[in-house]
Amino acid sequence: MAKTNQEIMEILEAFDLTRSVWSAAQLAGCDPKTVEHYLERRAAGYDPYRRVRRPRLVDLYAEKIEELVDHSHAKVRADVIYDRLVAMGFSGDERTVRRAVAEAKAQYRNGHRRTYRPWIPEPGMWLQHDWGWGPVIDLRQTYLFCAWLAWSRCRVIIPTWDRTLGTVLTCMDNTLRRLGGAPTYWLTDNERTLTTDRVAGVPVRHPDLVAAGRHYGLKVETCVPYDPETKGGSEATVRVAKADLVPTEANLLPAYGNFKELVVACEAQMVTVNERAHRETRRPPVEMLAEEQQHLHALPLEPYAAALGDTRTVREDQTVRLGDVPYSTPPGHVGQEVWVRVEGEEVVVVGRDRSGFLVEVIRHELSTPGRPRILDEHYPDHPNGRGIKQPKLRPRTAAEQAFLDIGTGAERWLRTAAAAGVSRIRNKMSRAVELSALCGRERVDHALALAAESERFGDKDLASILEHVNRPPLHLLTADERFSTQPGTSAWKEFGK
Repeated sequence: MAKTNQEIMEILEAFDLTRSVWSAAQLAGCDPKTVEHYLERRAAGYDPYRRVRRPRLVDLYAEKIEELVDHSHAKVRADVIYDRLVAMGFSGDERTVRRAVAEAKAQYRNGHRRTYRPWIPEPGMWLQHDWGWGPVIDLRQTYLFCAWLAWSRCRVIIPTWDRTLGTVLTCMDNTLRRLGGAPTYWLTDNERTLTTDRVAGVPVRHPDLVAAGRHYGLKVETCVPYDPETKGGSEATVRVAKADLVPTEANLLPAYGNFKELVVACEAQMVTVNERAHRETRRPPVEMLAEEQQHLHALPLEPYAAALGDTRTVREDQTVRLGDVPYSTPPGHVGQEVWVRVEGEEVVVVGRDRSGFLVEVIRHELSTPGRPRILDEHYPDHPNGRGIKQPKLRPRTAAEQAFLDIGTGAERWLRTAAAAGVSRIRNKMSRAVELSALCGRERVDHALALAAESERFGDKDLASILEHVNRPPLHLLTADERFSTQPGTSAWKEFGK
């Protein structure tokens, strides 16, 4: 039975103490030949704790096994090699061959292993991004745009509905403005929206992406296909984002009710990962970002045009259309060119102000065809959403002007009575002017407002309302315990006399 390391140490210690093989064997409780064996190994310079492998039958076929492993690039199965060795006269067990094949494959991989040089990033040089699958919201798949600033390890996570080029450019502008500057290089993946083709292994980038990089003062680079080592930081960002944002059985996160909840969760996740100390640097990324911002390029005041969305012209009805849905805009933008894009569950309209700077015009909730988004405050001349413009008051006679001079109640009475089709309106207007001379304009104006509200347009209704308004207020008495409406017994006091 092979000795353990503890037993071997006790044997050597016993010999060093007694300087006798027999005495050491008696102290260690083993055979003297065992003591001599470990003493010879120590004297020869071998590790006494390392077990010596006994010769095996398969050792005679070691060169053949190495040949087959090298020819198959360490992909051949052990049972295939066993069958060939049996045909060559091998009589040993298959398990022995499996062990020998495993050792040969390990040696092959060590000799053909790809070596890496540690990458030491420089501040302000590299920014990487990648995509990850987000949670499903309302039976619709979302995506996570994950960016990683190499030196400071600062991460940006932006949820989106799609992975189109316009969305990528919008996320790029949002990321750079969050970081406070642009690096020298932007490393992207090999998506068809970014890399249109590969000629002799050379990536052909989308011209709009190249123009966007030129706009922000950075160079866009494409990583090597199927080589995640070139952008391991962004891969790790995607892995962390999916682990903490996508509901799974491992994290027990509840499902998201809407897209806004996912946006809030991404913002909270960025605060968490950027404010805690990174394992590699032992410093919070947000603290290192403050230093790296000194090495970043200044951003242009305006984002790249394609990042703003699709161009639209504001129509005569103050609306822009996106996806066959009209969205209203504030007054003053008719005929101007604006940019419209979808951001989460909102439609963002961006235009230029009078100074020529880009400003956000309005945000609408994303809608579907047949459900336009029209805000009443964008049409002050059309109250209550009415399509017919209210006519302005234009008195043409002295009688009409005298009636309207009574006050706002008179105007309200006239509009309500005209809409109700009241007959002999001019005679009733003259009667109201006469009453205003007798009772005062304020009382008659108040009475006209009450008549319009209660829709009383009779000949004597205005006078009746004035009479009711002029009555003194009633004083109500509250009954208490001192008074009672029940009949008393005072009438019985003379009974029987």
